[in-house]
Amino acid sequence: MTMRERVRDAFADRFGEAPPTLVRAPGRVNLIGEHTDYNDGFVLPIAIDRDIWIALRARLDGRVQVYSLDYGASAEFDTGALVRHHAGEGWVSYLEGVAWALQQDGRALRGWDGVIGGDVPRGAGLSSSAALELAAQRAFGAVNELDWRPAAAARLGQKVENQWIGVNSGIMDQTVVAAGRAGHALLIDCRSLEIEYVPLPETTAVVVLDTATRRGLVDSAYNERRRQCEQAAAFFGVRALRDVDVGVFDARASELDPVSRRRARHVVTENARTLEAAAALRAGRVDRFGELMNASHASLRDDFQVTNEALDVMVELAQARPECFGARMTGAGFGGCAVALVEAARAEDFIRHVAGAYREATGFAPQGYVCRAAEGATAETAGQGHGQGQV
Repeated sequence: MTMRERVRDAFADRFGEAPPTLVRAPGRVNLIGEHTDYNDGFVLPIAIDRDIWIALRARLDGRVQVYSLDYGASAEFDTGALVRHHAGEGWVSYLEGVAWALQQDGRALRGWDGVIGGDVPRGAGLSSSAALELAAQRAFGAVNELDWRPAAAARLGQKVENQWIGVNSGIMDQTVVAAGRAGHALLIDCRSLEIEYVPLPETTAVVVLDTATRRGLVDSAYNERRRQCEQAAAFFGVRALRDVDVGVFDARASELDPVSRRRARHVVTENARTLEAAAALRAGRVDRFGELMNASHASLRDDFQVTNEALDVMVELAQARPECFGARMTGAGFGGCAVALVEAARAEDFIRHVAGAYREATGFAPQGYVCRAAEGATAETAGQGHGQGQV
């Protein structure tokens, strides 16, 4: 049974009728361009075929009543009386945060009854939080007849993360979750939110390798890294490190303290790698793309210092496989997932070999997923198929 069917049937069991509306939002994996988004830089993610689904019906009042299949728990709140007692403490805080941000944007909201469920691994660096934020936006949009504008939805999702949840994140996750396209990576300019869709070669597969180690963004060094980048940008006298090219960095790197130098070097070179990687994909130069992925991981490990032992072991094992073009950590780091680009015909063999070697080396039980580049967040009404009838 698909997740869509599970959520739909659970709604019918709980509320005694078929859900009038179903919404979904995908997770994402970033192929290259890590910790560049909050530096106004460039990223190259895909939306993946793992989603959060909400089956729902509109209410006449402002209450939201929702049951989570994943947590086996119910929650409800009044959109007219929101408080931050849940903020940063659980899944319902993301729903409350979306309602708060929409009202901050001048929207009067009706509530909804719903059932929510998903298959985006939590805490793995696949952006389950952005998927939940965008699914919630589609839910509120459906019952309140709000226009769907992906760029605006991405900015609102970022506002939820920054001001309600308390994670000082960039705009990448929400943008790709809102605007993904099947079969394509998205080259996103995180300053302008301009998107260039880059086709993925059909002979390749994107494989996500879950290390089975987890991290909490609020409690991690994520916000510290962001502050360090802002300090480095101030040293160069620019708005963000995106405005520093490799030549300018090299000319003045010796003036920076050692930590700031490492952080800035990663961001500056990662932006250059990301632009080159998109060009390599467009030209069908998959080998070069893989080399850039490998270089990205080394930079994240040595200069930005956001990997951990499990990630480094997983990436080294992946890079050693002959069917692998390149591999790197993905997401904020400190645990979570690696991503690899591999020969499509050998993707399952790749997962089996790497997972076995990783289990033997670390004792952790990893997961591997062959991911398809998928569409961004969608909504459908009764009688329409998956992804149809967007509202």
